[in-house]
Amino acid sequence: MTDFLEQVIAERRADAARAERATPDVDLARDARDNVWTKATKEGRSGELLRSWHAGLAPMVPIRHGDAFTSVLRQRRADGHIAVIAEVKRLSPALGVIAANIDPAAQARTYAAAGASAISVLTEPRHWGGSMADLAAVRDALPAMAILCKDVIVHKRQIVEARAAGADAVLLIAEALSDEELRTLIAHAHTLNMGVLLEAHEPIAFGRAAALRTGVIGVNARNLRRPSEIDIGRARQLHGFAEPWQILVAESGIATVDEARLLPARVDAVLIGTALMRADDPKPLIAAIAAIRRSPAPRPVGSAAPR
Repeated sequence: MTDFLEQVIAERRADAARAERATPDVDLARDARDNVWTKATKEGRSGELLRSWHAGLAPMVPIRHGDAFTSVLRQRRADGHIAVIAEVKRLSPALGVIAANIDPAAQARTYAAAGASAISVLTEPRHWGGSMADLAAVRDALPAMAILCKDVIVHKRQIVEARAAGADAVLLIAEALSDEELRTLIAHAHTLNMGVLLEAHEPIAFGRAAALRTGVIGVNARNLRRPSEIDIGRARQLHGFAEPWQILVAESGIATVDEARLLPARVDAVLIGTALMRADDPKPLIAAIAAIRRSPAPRPVGSAAPR
C-alpha cells in the first residue's frame, strides 16, 4: 500500500530544491522583512522596528514581539476556555474537493467574527489545493490575527516563505522528519519569532514530539500515511504524555460540539477544517466550541513518553 505521507514528503523536497535554484534565500528574507515592516506600520511600531534594525538588534526577518500563535493559545488556556483554530482549505486527500473556489479572506473573516482564536491556512498545492497566496490573502484581511501555515514542511525555506506571506507559526509533522531535522526547523522558526505546532499521529512519534519540548504539540486523529483512516480517540490515548506546560491541540475529526466536549480535559485547543468549510454557516459551531470551559489550573504530567 502506498504511504501517502512519504509521497508528499518527496514532492515537497523536490519543490524546495527547485525553488532554491530559482530564488535566492536572501530574496525570500527581504520579502519577509517587507511583510514585517508593513505589519509594524499598521500596528504603530514602525519607529521601534526601524531603531532595532539600525542598532543591529533585530534578525534578518524580525516580527512583532513574541510568538503570537502560542501566546493566544496560552491566553485562552489561562482564561479557562478551549481555543478554536479554524482552518481554510480547498481540498482534502481523503474527501477530494471541499470548497475549491472559496474566498480565503472572506472565510477567515467569518471565522474571526465567530470567535476563532487563530486561523490555519493550507498551503500545500497538490492534495489540499492551497498556496502562499491564500495565506497572504488571509493576512491582508486580518492583520492582527494569529495565523498558522499548514503544509508538509521539510525545508527551512518553506518557513521563510510562510513568514513572507504573513504566518505567525508553522506546522511540523513528527512522522515526516528526524529529530535532528525537527530541531533544525524549530530553531529556524524561532529565529523568526515564529511559533511551531508539532503534530503526531503515531504513539512513538508523539513521544518524540513531546520530548522536543515545543510549546504547542498536536495529536492528529488522521493517519497521514493512509488519509482515509481517522481515530477520534487518539487524543484520549496520547494526552497524558504531554508536559503540563505544553499547549495540546486536538486535530482532525471534530465535526460537532459534542465531539469537542468529549475530548480529554487536558486538550487546550481544537483545529477544525472540513466541518467548517462544509457548513453553510460555520459561525455557530465555532462559537459553541469556543464557549467550552477548560480548567485553567496546571495539569499533572503523565508517565514517561512512549519510546
